[in-house]
Amino acid sequence: MIPTLPTTEDPKSDFNDTLPLHIANLTCVRAGKAMPFAREEMSAIDKAPIKAPVAVNFMGLTTDEQADRKHHGGPLKAVHQLALATYEKINAEFALKVRVGTLGENLTTEALNGLPEMTESTVCIGDVFQYSGRFENGQDYSNDSDCVQLRIVQPRRPCYKINDQIGQFTKVPNIAAWVSKQGISGWYFQVVRDGLINADLPVYLIERPYPFATLEKLWQLSNSKEKYDADVIESWLAIECLEESWKKVLAKKII
Repeated sequence: MIPTLPTTEDPKSDFNDTLPLHIANLTCVRAGKAMPFAREEMSAIDKAPIKAPVAVNFMGLTTDEQADRKHHGGPLKAVHQLALATYEKINAEFALKVRVGTLGENLTTEALNGLPEMTESTVCIGDVFQYSGRFENGQDYSNDSDCVQLRIVQPRRPCYKINDQIGQFTKVPNIAAWVSKQGISGWYFQVVRDGLINADLPVYLIERPYPFATLEKLWQLSNSKEKYDADVIESWLAIECLEESWKKVLAKKII
């Protein structure tokens, strides 16, 4: 019997109005500086809130640093967002009080208008978001070239630095592996349009070309030990903006 993915509600049904759609507000923008860390290494995983507008270019927030440029940062990991629910789940599972911003995210949002929060089950590969602007009848009347646009291109792969970061405050098990298994490590954006970003801006979903491609489903496929029919996988391989290393993982899942 050929395995199939568990069915989940189509995320399009959550954001089912005509796009662009005001789905959230940006509650915090964070950046970090490379500082001495565990294992005699440097890291900028600890991010602090930015109060003033900050410029965003193809490499991300101009005030944000990455100590390990081989595994962090770059055009396909320019900006990171993590759902607040991840902190809630970690704290509940391990009886901790890990504060928001500890795990390296740049953006935090809050849903509005009765819509769901931005999480791995509601956002999709290829989604494009605009921060600020004025839309009427689907048209952008903001006339503001400084409105940042970001596209989701891949989930974040949690690494040992999550364990080291949290382990500075308390002895913990392999939380990074648990986060990876749960598929709740957030996502990386590619910058579509440079500009300025700051807290309290509205977040508009302006493009959703692949409504089937939730991060939740991508993690299910990637973590599965099963093989799948080509029809299940090929639609993912056809996503132009999906980062190549994820396509390589998926290609190995074909029967």
